[in-house]
Amino acid sequence: MIKDLVILGAGGFGREASLLVEEINKTGPDEAKWNLLGFIDEDESKWDLQLRGYPVLGGWEALEALPAGAAVICVVGEPEDKKKLVERAAAQERQFATLIHPEVELSGDVSIGTGVLINKGCLLTTNIKIGNHVSVNPGCGIGHDAVIGAYTTLMWRVNVSGAVKVGEGCMIGSGATVLQEKSIGDWAVIGAGAVVTKDLPAQVTAAGVPALVIKTRER
Repeated sequence: MIKDLVILGAGGFGREASLLVEEINKTGPDEAKWNLLGFIDEDESKWDLQLRGYPVLGGWEALEALPAGAAVICVVGEPEDKKKLVERAAAQERQFATLIHPEVELSGDVSIGTGVLINKGCLLTTNIKIGNHVSVNPGCGIGHDAVIGAYTTLMWRVNVSGAVKVGEGCMIGSGATVLQEKSIGDWAVIGAGAVVTKDLPAQVTAAGVPALVIKTRER
């Protein structure tokens, strides 16, 4: 049975997610296919727009008006915003979809949470744990025994080596690399192209090669 789906977030990530849905529907079995109803976004200037042929249905009132069986996926890149939107959708008792591109390479012992998006060109090897509402953008590689915490976003072509532990709510920028057995604390931000060569604590922003802490914040 093909299920109804709405995307939370009508930005660039949302449009990419709609393309992912189309690619899943082309080759996946019926139980993996989705009927994409459109987008939900709080920005009123986007309401009634058509994005890639799908309507922006409105804000939270529009989501509440949809049938209870319509699933959602939140594809907002910024982890704190993503968590807030997910919690608000959960308060409506919405089910969350997980979208994995049909060409993604992953072994049978990879554990994937709910509300996860894994886009085209990604490789996940063995004994990996992906938390709830993680977004993995195209071209990422995740090595053996890695753990990726809930709400984390991996931007384009991030490389996570074996036995790495990434905490909850992290943002890892495009082209960044995390070397083997390193850990990144909760709600950290890693800049584009950075190379993480040592453990990093929570609530920091790190950038460069090697990645150095340039800012610490309180959440």
